Amino acid sequence: MNSELFDFIAACPTAYQAVAHVSAILASEGFSPLSEGEKWRLEPGRGYFMTRNGSSLVAFRAPKGDFEGFMLAAAHCDSPAFKIKENPELDEGGYVRLAVEKYGGMLCASWFDRPLAIAGRVAVKTDAGFETRLVNLPEPSALIPSVAIHMNRNANENASYNAAVDMLPLSGAGDLRARAAEAAGVSENDLLSTDLFVYNPQPGVSWDKYISAPRLDDLQCVFACLRAFLAAGEGGSVPVLCVFDNEEVGSQTKQGAASTLLRDVLEGLCPEPGELRRRLSSSFMLSCDNAHAKHPNHPELSDKNHAVSMNGGVVVKYNANQKYTSDAVSAALIRSICEREGVPVQLYANRADMPGGSTLGNIANTQVSLNTADIGIAQLAMHSAFETAGAEDTELFFRAVRAFFETTINMERDGVFRLSHGIK
Repeated sequence: MNSELFDFIAACPTAYQAVAHVSAILASEGFSPLSEGEKWRLEPGRGYFMTRNGSSLVAFRAPKGDFEGFMLAAAHCDSPAFKIKENPELDEGGYVRLAVEKYGGMLCASWFDRPLAIAGRVAVKTDAGFETRLVNLPEPSALIPSVAIHMNRNANENASYNAAVDMLPLSGAGDLRARAAEAAGVSENDLLSTDLFVYNPQPGVSWDKYISAPRLDDLQCVFACLRAFLAAGEGGSVPVLCVFDNEEVGSQTKQGAASTLLRDVLEGLCPEPGELRRRLSSSFMLSCDNAHAKHPNHPELSDKNHAVSMNGGVVVKYNANQKYTSDAVSAALIRSICEREGVPVQLYANRADMPGGSTLGNIANTQVSLNTADIGIAQLAMHSAFETAGAEDTELFFRAVRAFFETTINMERDGVFRLSHGIK
């Protein structure tokens, strides 16, 4: 499964390519695209998907009849990277550099001295107006050079990096707009605007019992959830796959988890007044995002009772301040499912004196209120340009999410749930 994961990551250098790639896979499995601007006519039992901004996606199978609720798995397809500014090239001092700014919070040191490629989307003129097109310039054409140790004797001591000075990529080819226009199949005069990112094109590798690749956070979860969504057998609830953009910058966008995207789709499946509220009472969401494994050189950074290991199975994440949404109810669900499937479970929490990050679960809940558990896959070097995880965990995570999609939940009353596997 990991070789397929590496191919998936290579096809998804940015959120735009990720959603296009997931869309193509869904279409090959018989799913039909829906447009927000059209009235939906859904055929029972058929699969559908809708995209917004070309960078977020929600897919589902239309119910064949009455159903209990929704079983949702959500992950994010964006990763920390350097976004190229609209006027991209700084031509001075005999060098051409790219004007960039940080997207998300990355480990800057990991980006130095590695060949980098460029991908994203462009907006181009058409006879009727304009449209967006994907572009990928996969051959390395940029690099962020380190300063030699001889010129910075303190380079290995508490290094800090200025994004406007130290992190500007050296561009080998120049004429980025012309190359982007050519990749989009238009003249440079027809190129209106761009959303381009510098990315790491290095292929993923398996080594001993580990895997390493760019963008494991969170394409590893996107891949496993997609595979589980397609492989799951029929249950008594509607399976829903959510792939969100902009998690790394807070989700507060028209296509992020804080948007109306998910609610808009679910309302399309619940046309009667009050129906969505009733369905959500027997619905669950898995907010899927990778977790911090115990570091081999710095075990003191992990909570002693909640340190998780690579190859240790599904991680359930807790936080008293609800940065992670898992509580007794939602954790009981995923732990029950994993126990039934023989998938090991690990419990994660940050050290009480070290506030951690957050993910999309609690943010999505502001638009669609339902029980949610935050789960993930343990990894090292989160937000590095090259990350590491356990070789066994993609498969274990897939098995857990597949079983989740096949589970039917009925809330008999607040706090009392009945679970069944497969069709009732």
